[in-house]
Amino acid sequence: MFPSRPHRPPSRAGRSARQPVRAILALLAAIAATTSLAVVAAPAASAAPKTIVSFTFDDSNADQLPAAQTLKANGMAGTFYVNSGFVNQPGYFTVANLQSLVADGHEIGGHSVTHPDLTSLPAAEAQRQVCNDRVNLANWGIQTRSFAYPFAAATTATENIVKNCGYQSARGLGDIQSRFGCTGCPFAETVPVPTASRYYTKALDQVDNTWTLADLQTAVTNAEANNGGWVQLTFHHIGGSDPLSISQAVFDQFVAWLKPRAAAQNTVVQTVGQTVGGAVKPLVNGPAVPPPTAGANGVKNASLETAGTNGLPQCWMAGGYGTNSPTFTTLTGGAQQGTKSERLVMAGYQDGDAKLLPALDLGGCSPSVTEGKTYSLRAWYTSTAVTQFAVYYRTGIGTWVYWTSSPWFAAGTTFTQAVWTTPAVPAGATGISFGLNLFSNGQLVTDSYAVYDSVGAPAVAGQQSAVVAAPSATARSAGPAVAASPTVPAPPGASIAVQPRREVRKAIPTGPSAHRARADRRGPTGPVLTQIPGPTQVKPGTPILLDEGSLSG
Repeated sequence: MFPSRPHRPPSRAGRSARQPVRAILALLAAIAATTSLAVVAAPAASAAPKTIVSFTFDDSNADQLPAAQTLKANGMAGTFYVNSGFVNQPGYFTVANLQSLVADGHEIGGHSVTHPDLTSLPAAEAQRQVCNDRVNLANWGIQTRSFAYPFAAATTATENIVKNCGYQSARGLGDIQSRFGCTGCPFAETVPVPTASRYYTKALDQVDNTWTLADLQTAVTNAEANNGGWVQLTFHHIGGSDPLSISQAVFDQFVAWLKPRAAAQNTVVQTVGQTVGGAVKPLVNGPAVPPPTAGANGVKNASLETAGTNGLPQCWMAGGYGTNSPTFTTLTGGAQQGTKSERLVMAGYQDGDAKLLPALDLGGCSPSVTEGKTYSLRAWYTSTAVTQFAVYYRTGIGTWVYWTSSPWFAAGTTFTQAVWTTPAVPAGATGISFGLNLFSNGQLVTDSYAVYDSVGAPAVAGQQSAVVAAPSATARSAGPAVAASPTVPAPPGASIAVQPRREVRKAIPTGPSAHRARADRRGPTGPVLTQIPGPTQVKPGTPILLDEGSLSG
């Protein structure tokens, strides 16, 4: 221990000597206090609640690239939700585009392979749509953490699918208050995003051609004035005449207005992945569907007995192209097998075709095949006109390609069987779909479809249709591409009158009237004639972009 020292009061001389020092210290303290106040006062925005803005872009549209350049030029980055089945198709991103976006600091997210309403699919098919989309992107060297639901349609089951496929979050639409709807909803998503909300994060209604610069600005200032939070803006097209578009000028003006708010209002731009966080999870493949074994029929609901929810037999779709007016009706009684068959009546024919065929999906309904093998296609029919098989195959990505067509089969008034063996399945093909078509006015009734591996296929039983030559004089030129949809939804068993109309995807509501609550937000319902081109319109090997309805969300 140190010895204690007696306390001595400071001498007068000592106090006098310390006074200049105290004066200097007091002066320094005053300067420091003033400086400290100045530092606190300068960034006034730091006291404001933080507002995060995310620019999100849906559907892989190539006209979004100028918006990406605008963001990059202003030190910002966006999140681009990609349907991998659209990539490399005309009007959509290429793989090189995606890789350039990533190199520029943007985020790529998943949006399913072909943009179906996930809530309308069996669980295994929804898993393939979500998981395989992520795998496709990874095969192009692109890591993904964020997902957006097609049509913003989701249930607890689809949320779990997205989570289990390896995504960290999933975006909805329409759950933030604006002049477009959702009165009483919050003005921003909570940050950090609550765990319970990560797989349906709140976002404003999608931006369309009724949005103004003021609407975009108000979306931000509403959040700033209400304790900040996360504002997700959803764009589909930049420029052009699509209803889901805004002009490049308005987009650029909004970005220029937003940029200084980082310093002035503590409002920053982040990607979805930056906002939600979390590591990139391992890839998960969707459930595989094996090809049929030797002697087994690969067609599901082959005799059309089970009704679907879209007015057609379950696992079947109506397809066609060109200028014509087909009507599909499910008949009860008089079938070749069971009690049900499907009738196609063609009227107003100018060009193209119409047919019933297994749904062009990722394997839930369409039969799987093995590359290099040949397959025996079979169907029973009656017809007032010649018919033929129109044949399509699915690629490894999940897109569909027009492959080939069979010879013509003769008209007949009693059920006969059309039988044809395909060429070897092309490299990379994973599935097949086919249907007997009409390419003239007339009536065709079909039943009892089958596809067999030609090795081990059952012997053909019953009456087989004669193959007829296609007269060269009937060669048809390609007509204008048209999609089609029914005038009114029809219940199973009812006739489906289909009226051709152009650009079905664009015939969608916009503005305040387009807002729908989440519970009602689903993809297109009711039977539709899907635009599926054939031999007079596309060459064999041409990819097909399926019309899943209005590509909103």
